Amino acid sequence: MSDQLTSRVDHMLRTAVDRGDVPGMAAAAADTDGVRYSGAAGSKGNGPMTADTVMWIASMSKVVTSVAALQQVERGALDLDVPLADVLPELAELVVLTGFDDDGTPRTRPARTPVTLRHALSHTAGWGYEFLNADLARYHRERGVPPIIACQDRTLADPLLFEPGTGWEYGTNVDWVGKAVERVTGTDLERYLAEQLFAPLDMVDTGFAIGGRRPRLAGMNARTPDGGTAPMDFEMPQDPEFLMGGGGLYSTPNDYLRFLRMLLGRGELGGTRVLAEELIEQGMRNQIGELTVGRICTVDPTISFDVDLLPGTTKKWGLLGMINVEDTAHGRSAGSLFWAGLSNCYYWVDWSNGDTGVLFSQLLPFADAKVLARFDEFESTVRASGRNR
Repeated sequence: MSDQLTSRVDHMLRTAVDRGDVPGMAAAAADTDGVRYSGAAGSKGNGPMTADTVMWIASMSKVVTSVAALQQVERGALDLDVPLADVLPELAELVVLTGFDDDGTPRTRPARTPVTLRHALSHTAGWGYEFLNADLARYHRERGVPPIIACQDRTLADPLLFEPGTGWEYGTNVDWVGKAVERVTGTDLERYLAEQLFAPLDMVDTGFAIGGRRPRLAGMNARTPDGGTAPMDFEMPQDPEFLMGGGGLYSTPNDYLRFLRMLLGRGELGGTRVLAEELIEQGMRNQIGELTVGRICTVDPTISFDVDLLPGTTKKWGLLGMINVEDTAHGRSAGSLFWAGLSNCYYWVDWSNGDTGVLFSQLLPFADAKVLARFDEFESTVRASGRNR
């Protein structure tokens, strides 16, 4: 690791904590030669935050579950373009939400197009999130449906918001992908990921269950009206009805960086291959055609601000996450992978520049401007240091 890079990023993290942006923040970065940075500043709530602090990574779980599904594509157990109902019969009679009667009763019609794994991985199936879609939020209120983070099967029975393949909507798609992996492998997602991804990649701190990692667990925080932060009670269910492949994992910056380095290595890390290179390359390509990933407006500002990541850049979605069509202002190459977790965790993988990194905090609402600014600064600093070596 570069002493200059370490000094600059350490200073950035300390400054962010000292001015009250976050109680604690951790980051890690690597290039094709190995780890470039690993560090942290501030408090996790009951002690100092480190790059081995355990944190909820929320939707950064999605790319992990997506790789698991692509492993099953490689092995012939799943197919990207065969109806998922062939594996999950409960998806055979999906309905599309079309509106509400005057008394609030939801109106639906049968979906005409079967949902495929490609739809689910690319978020074109039609499933949404109740905190990002007003119609789905109303449906939840009218039907008394619990929020997705309750990890109850009732929520996964939500209607579609459009005909599969005709739109892009961020939602519970990858939770269904996780169920498909479980169905074809005959094992639960926790065990599958542990055996087929985490053990081969030497990821010792990632999983749905907190378990013995609890002493290193960071507390969650909320942004206050005055711009500060305050602790809040939050923990993903530890005895859920379903394992939330789209958002239930806990990890550490150091552990998650190993996963990102595998992606940067096109399916391989340290001589261990977990996914065929051609499937990584397919996952890197646009899967949504002429559709784009635009501004996502919140309907629950306690959970998320409006989301406009990489503003001014055309965004697509592959099988692994969001792809920027043009180079970004921070030097990220076109065709790079980027996504985030609701708890204000962010990562990138830039295959052309050969670098990757992750920044963790534990803060709600999502898309916090102060954390996003630090992520941009972190990425720029890592890339500039790489060019100057």
